[in-house]
Amino acid sequence: MDLHLDSVCVQGGYTPGNGEPRQIPIIQSTTFKYATSEDMGKLFDLEASGYFYTRLQNPTNDAVAAKICALEGGTAAMLTSSGQAANFYAVFNIAGCGDHVVASSTIYGGTYNLFAVTMKRMGIEFTFVNPDATEEELDAAFRPNTKALFGETIANPALTVLDIEKFARVAHRHGVPLIVDNTFATPVNCRPFEWGADIVTHSTTKYMDGHGAGVGGCIVDSGKFDWTKYADKFPGLCTPDDSYHGVVYTERFGLEGAYITKATAQLMRDFGSIQSPQNAFLLNLGLESLHVRMQRHCENAQAVAEYLQGHDKIAWVEYCGLPGNKYYELAQKYMPSGSCGVVSFGVKGGRKAAENFMKHLKMAAIETHVADARTCCLHPASATHRQMNDEELRAAGVGPDLVRLSCGIEDKRDLIADLEQALAQI
Repeated sequence: MDLHLDSVCVQGGYTPGNGEPRQIPIIQSTTFKYATSEDMGKLFDLEASGYFYTRLQNPTNDAVAAKICALEGGTAAMLTSSGQAANFYAVFNIAGCGDHVVASSTIYGGTYNLFAVTMKRMGIEFTFVNPDATEEELDAAFRPNTKALFGETIANPALTVLDIEKFARVAHRHGVPLIVDNTFATPVNCRPFEWGADIVTHSTTKYMDGHGAGVGGCIVDSGKFDWTKYADKFPGLCTPDDSYHGVVYTERFGLEGAYITKATAQLMRDFGSIQSPQNAFLLNLGLESLHVRMQRHCENAQAVAEYLQGHDKIAWVEYCGLPGNKYYELAQKYMPSGSCGVVSFGVKGGRKAAENFMKHLKMAAIETHVADARTCCLHPASATHRQMNDEELRAAGVGPDLVRLSCGIEDKRDLIADLEQALAQI
C-alpha cells in the first residue's frame, strides 16, 4: 500500500518478515560469505545484486537509503559518510577534469570550498551565480562543457530560498541536471523532485539524524533525467565502463538506476566514503521522528524570528516565514507547511556585539553544528566561513554581524527568554 509521508518516516525502507527483527538490524560486518567464486564474480560483474564488501554497500545502509529515497520520491539512493561526501559524489559522478559546473553563490561555506578550491584542483571549474539572478543571467553562466547546476533549497547560513522551478528550467534548457541540497528543508517540508530537480543531496547529520549522534550524507536520484539524450555530455553513464567489463550503466540499469549504480560501483569503490552501519542505524532512529520534530523546529523558529524582528538591539532578521521577507512568497510556494528551524540575524554593533551576545546565552550552545534537537548558535564569519574574504562573505550572504541560531525542540518560551537575557547584557 502507498503510505503517507509521515508513515514512511516511521516504517519506510524496511519490512521485517515473520519472526525477523522489528528494528533494522545493524550488519556490523566488513565482508560477506559466498559458496563459490562464480557467485561472487557475478557481483563484481554487476550481473547480480548482493553484498561483498561494506566499503561499497551494506544491508543496513541500503535499508535506510531506501527510506530516504521513498521520502524524496526518488528511484535510487545511497548513503555516504557525510554531507560533504554526498555533494562531492553527486557532482563528480558526472563531471571530471576539464568540465564546468554552475552553482549558487550562497551555498554552505564548506561546500563552496569543496567546489572552488578542492575540486578546482581536480580540474573542474565552477561558476558561482546569485540565486536571485534572472534566467538570462543564469543562461550566461553556462558553457558547452557545463555538466550540472547546483543549489540549496534553503542556503546555510544565508537562508536564501532557491527558486527550484526556475533553476530546473535553466538546467534542462542546457541539457544538464539540477542538483539540490535539501538538508535544511528535508523532504517533510519540500520535495525538490516535484519542482523539477533531478538529484537531491542531504547532510543527514542535520535534521534527519536530529540528535548530533552520527555524521552522514545521502544522494537520491529522481530517475527522470534522460542521460541518453545527452550521451556525448555524459559518457560515464552512456558508454562502456572498462573497469566493469564494459557495462553501460544506462543500458543495464535504466534511467532509474544508472546514476546511483555508477556512484556506488565507481566512486564508493575507489573513495570508500561509506556511512558506518552503526551511524545508519542511528540515522534511522532520527528519521522515525523527523515529521514530528520538523513541525516543532519550524514553530519555534517562527516565534523566535517574530520576537527578534521587534527588538531594538537587532539590526535585521532573516527568516523566510516572516511576511515581508524577501523569500516569503517563494517559501510559501515550495514550503507552505514550514521551512526550517534556523534563523539568521544581525546584532546592532557588528562583529564584536554579535560575539558578546553569544557569550551570554545559557540554553543555546555555541557549536559548529546546526539542525539539532537542542538549540545551538554560531557566528559563521569567525567559524565555518572564516576561510572566505570579505567579498566572498558578502557574495555568500554572510556578513560579519550574522548570527545563526538553530532553534531546537525545547519550549519556545524558554528560547525567547534566553535571547532576552543575553540581549539585555550587551
